Amino acid sequence: MTDTARTEPTGPATRTTRDLTKAAVSGWLGTAMEFMDFQLYSLAAAIVFNKIFFPDVSPAIGLIAAMATYGVGYVARLAGAVYFGRMGDRIGRKKVLFLTILLMGASTTLIGALPTYASIGILAPILLVALRLVQGFGAGAEIAGATVMLAEYAPTKRRGLVSSLVSLGTNSGTLAASGLWAILLGVLSEEQLLSWGWRLPFLLSFLLMIFAVWLRSNLKESPVFEERPDVVDGVAMSRTEVESALVDSSLDQKQESVLEAGIRQRKGRAFFLALGLRFGQAGNSGLIQTFLVGYIATTLHAERSVPTDAIVYGSLLGFLTVPLVGLLGDRFGRRPMYIALTLLTMAFAFPMMLLITSGTTSALMLGMVVGLNVGVLGLFSLESVTMAELFGSRTRFTQLALSKEIGGILATAIGPVVAATLTAVTGSWWPIAAMLVVYSLITLVSALLAPETRGRDLVRLEDAV
Repeated sequence: MTDTARTEPTGPATRTTRDLTKAAVSGWLGTAMEFMDFQLYSLAAAIVFNKIFFPDVSPAIGLIAAMATYGVGYVARLAGAVYFGRMGDRIGRKKVLFLTILLMGASTTLIGALPTYASIGILAPILLVALRLVQGFGAGAEIAGATVMLAEYAPTKRRGLVSSLVSLGTNSGTLAASGLWAILLGVLSEEQLLSWGWRLPFLLSFLLMIFAVWLRSNLKESPVFEERPDVVDGVAMSRTEVESALVDSSLDQKQESVLEAGIRQRKGRAFFLALGLRFGQAGNSGLIQTFLVGYIATTLHAERSVPTDAIVYGSLLGFLTVPLVGLLGDRFGRRPMYIALTLLTMAFAFPMMLLITSGTTSALMLGMVVGLNVGVLGLFSLESVTMAELFGSRTRFTQLALSKEIGGILATAIGPVVAATLTAVTGSWWPIAAMLVVYSLITLVSALLAPETRGRDLVRLEDAV
C-alpha cells in the first residue's frame, strides 16, 4: 500500500463549477435539514412538549424537563462525532454525509408519530428521548462534515464566503422551522395544536430527507481528501502504514517531512482553540433561539407567536449577515472579525434583555433580531471556515466534529437548563445577559490566542498550531 502512496500535496483536485455548486447545495441542504430538525424540536420543547409529555408537573418544572430532553440529544451528538468523524477521516467525507442525513431524517419523522403521555404514560417521554438520541447521533457529524466538505471545495480566496453557506443552511433550517411553528400558532387553537398540530412539522420533514439523500448520493468526494498524501485508493493509511512509509528508502527528505508532520504533531492546542471559538456561538444560540422562546412565553406571558416571529425576522436578516461576514472574513481575516463580533455581543447583552423585558413587542423583537444576527449567525459564519482551517486534513473531520459537539454540550445543551434554573431561583432576567457575556468572552480570548488562518493550504496534514 505504501509503495503507491502519494506523499506530497499537490493542491486540491480539479472540480468544475457544477461540482462546486452540487457540493454547496448539498452542504446547505444537509445543514438546513439538521437545524430545521433541531429547531422544530427546540421550539416544540419550549411551547408544547411540557404539556403533552410532562403534564403532571408545574409549568416551571415542565419547562426545565422539556429543555432537558432537548439537551440529551447533544450527548448522542458527541458519540456520533467520534464514530462518524473517524470514519470521515478514514474513508472520505461523502459516505459519512449520506449516512448522517439518513439517520437524522428518519428519527425526526418518527417523533411526529409518537403517542403522548395521555396515551401511554411514562413510555411517551422515554420514546421521545430515545428518538432524540438517534437524531443526535446522526447530527453529531453532519454539520462538521458539511463544513469540511465546503471548505475543502472552495477557492482559497473565497473560502469564507463559500463556507458561509453552512451558516446559511442553519439559518434556512431555523427559518423554516420557526415559520412552520409561527403558522401553526397563528391558525390553530390551543386544543388543535396539542392534539395533532404539533406533529405536522416533524412528519413533513420526510420530504426534505428524500431529496437530501438523493442529492448526497450523486455528490463527488472532497478534492482535498483525494489529494491527501496519506490516502491511497480512497482510504487513508493507518499510523502504522504511515510509519512504514517513513522508513521506505524510496522517499526523499521532502516527502518524509510531509508525512511525518501529519502524524508527529502533538495534538491539543488547535482543538482547544476551536472549542473556545465554538463556545460563544453555541452558548448564545442555546439562549436566544431556544431558552428565550420559552422564557418569553411562560415567564413574560407574551403571546407565543412573538418570540417565534422574532426568530423568523432575525433569520431573514441573516441571509444578508452571514455572507457579509464571510466576505469580510476573506477580506480582513478571521481574527479581526471574531474580535469585533464578540465585543459587540458583550456590549449588547444587557441592553438586549432590557429591550426583551420592556413589555413592548417591537422592542422585544428588535432585541432578539439584533442578538441573533450578531451573537449567533455572525459568529457561525466565521466558525464555519476558521475551524476547518485550524485543523490538518488527516484529522480535520474528527477534531472539528468533536470541538463542535463538546462545545454544544457545554454551552447549547446545558445553557438553557442552567438559564431556566437561575431565572427561576432569582426571579430575574440578569442571569441570561450574564451568560451571554461569559460565553462571548471565552470566544474573544480564544480568537486573541488563535493564529490567523485565512488562506491556509487545507491539504496539509498537520494543524495550524
